[in-house]
Amino acid sequence: MSELLQSPNDGSDVIEEAPGGSRHATGGGAPGPRTSRAAALIVILTVAMIVGLSLWYLVQPQPLLVQGESDATRIDIAARVDGRVGQRPVARGDNVAAGQVLVTIDNPQIFSKLKEAQAQKAVAVADLARIDAGVREEVVAQRKAAIASAEANLALAQQTYNRTNELTTKGIAAIQTLNEATASLDVARRSLEQAKLAYDEAVTGYTKEERGIAQANVDKAAAAVTTLNTQVNEMTVRAPVGGQVYQIGAELGEYVSPGVPLLSLVDLSDVWLSFDLREDLVKGLKVGDKLEVRIPALGDRMVPIEVRTIATRGEYSGWRATRATGDFDLRTFEVRAYPTVKIPELRPGMSAYLQWSGGR
Repeated sequence: MSELLQSPNDGSDVIEEAPGGSRHATGGGAPGPRTSRAAALIVILTVAMIVGLSLWYLVQPQPLLVQGESDATRIDIAARVDGRVGQRPVARGDNVAAGQVLVTIDNPQIFSKLKEAQAQKAVAVADLARIDAGVREEVVAQRKAAIASAEANLALAQQTYNRTNELTTKGIAAIQTLNEATASLDVARRSLEQAKLAYDEAVTGYTKEERGIAQANVDKAAAAVTTLNTQVNEMTVRAPVGGQVYQIGAELGEYVSPGVPLLSLVDLSDVWLSFDLREDLVKGLKVGDKLEVRIPALGDRMVPIEVRTIATRGEYSGWRATRATGDFDLRTFEVRAYPTVKIPELRPGMSAYLQWSGGR
C-alpha cells in the first residue's frame, strides 16, 4: 500500500511513495507570476488585432453593387393606312425574316378609290391622244360650211338693208325698219368673222399650251393612281429587318389608324447592357473599358463586357455655382456596354449586377 506524505498548504512538493519503495515528487502549488502575465499579454494582443482589423475594414472603400438591365434594338411597326386587322400570321416570340408578312389590313374603300383614279387616268390619256391626233377632217369641213352659210346670211342682210334704205329715203318705210335692217347686217358680218376664225382654228389645230394642259392632267391622274397603289401596298405590313416579335398591339378585327403601333420587333443580334451611374461615380470610366457583370437569369453567369457609350440622361439637375454652399443635385449618366462574346441566351429585360469599385 502506497504512502503519501503532503505538507500543509505552503506550496511545498508532495512526495508519493510507489509500491516498490520508490518515491517521486509532484508540483501541486499555484502557477507562477510569469505564466499569468504571458496569458494576459496574449489576450490583449488578440483583442487589439481584432479591433485593428475591424477598423481597417470599415475605413476601406467598399465596392458598389450597380444593377443594370439588358436591352436590344427595338423597332415599333405602325400602320400607314386605316382599316381593320384582317390577318396576323405571326405571334409573340416568333422569329421573322426581313420582308415577311406581319399584318394584313382590310379597307375596301381604298380599292374603290383606286378604281376611280384609274378611270380618271384613262380619261386624261384619251384626251391627250385626241389633242395629239389633231382636229378631224369632218370638223374642218363643218367649219368651212359654216363660213359659206355666214356669207349667204351676210348677202341677204345686205340686200335687205339696201331695199329698206331705199324705201326709207322715199318715205315708204319707217326709220325703225331701217335700224333693224342695219343691226341684222352687222350681226351677219360678225357671224362671218366668227366662222372664219373657227375655220382657221380647225386648220391650225391645238396649241402647245393645250397639249401641256392635257399632259398635266395625265400626270396628275397617274400620281393619284400611284398614291393609292402605295396605300394598297401599305395594307400588307412586312418586317423591315429580321428579328423576333416582342410585343403585339393590335388584335384581329381591331380597327387601327395611321400611326397606331401594330407590333414591335427586337434584334437579338444587337443586345447590350445599360447601367445608370451618378456623375461622381463615372470618374475614371472611359469608352473601351472591360468589365464583368453577373447575370442572375443565366445562373449567376459572369459575362465580360466592354463600355461603348457614356451619355448624360437628362437636363434635370442644377449646376454648381462658383461660390455657394449646401448640397447639389448630380446628373445621372447612362453607361451602355456590349458583351465581348456572343451570348444567345441573353434576352432584353434580364437584370445584370456590376461590382463597381469607383464609388462607395
